[in-house]
Amino acid sequence: MRRMQRLATATGLLFLVLPASPLLSQSRPACTAPIYRQFDFWIGAWEVRRPDGALAGTNVIDTLLGGCALRERWSGSRGGHGTSLNSWNRIDRRWHQIWVDDSGLFLELEGGLEGDRMVMSGVLPSRSDSTKSAQQRVTWTPLPGGKVRQLWEASEDGGRTWATVFDGVYERKP
Repeated sequence: MRRMQRLATATGLLFLVLPASPLLSQSRPACTAPIYRQFDFWIGAWEVRRPDGALAGTNVIDTLLGGCALRERWSGSRGGHGTSLNSWNRIDRRWHQIWVDDSGLFLELEGGLEGDRMVMSGVLPSRSDSTKSAQQRVTWTPLPGGKVRQLWEASEDGGRTWATVFDGVYERKP
């Protein structure tokens, strides 16, 4: 009986102490600081057009988790779908994106605001030789009239030259 009383007392103390634990009771950081708003220019429902004006697809970017993340939902005009999750990491002080699509592509990018442009980079296997890697760089640039340009480039020579993978201008859906 005494052992059960000690167990009940210890359990009661545990429930009193756990909420005071810095890890459990720490107030969640509100993602309202200006740094979390740097990529908000990309939020919206968009038609995305190639440089020749042809429709590349549609994209919806919205906020999640109280403004702590942006979610992208891409639908290509010729089929194909993808999604990304984007967030500011307060620990490494960089923006991160994880992109996944229905072709099996998985791409991790990181970077930040450079002037008024969001620039993130990562690495994928080279298209010409899968035993080698290719640098990836994606730049989102706000344009006049509320438009946004997304330019995805790849380099297989350590960044000396860059080839365009995708170039699209985002126009808000009516």
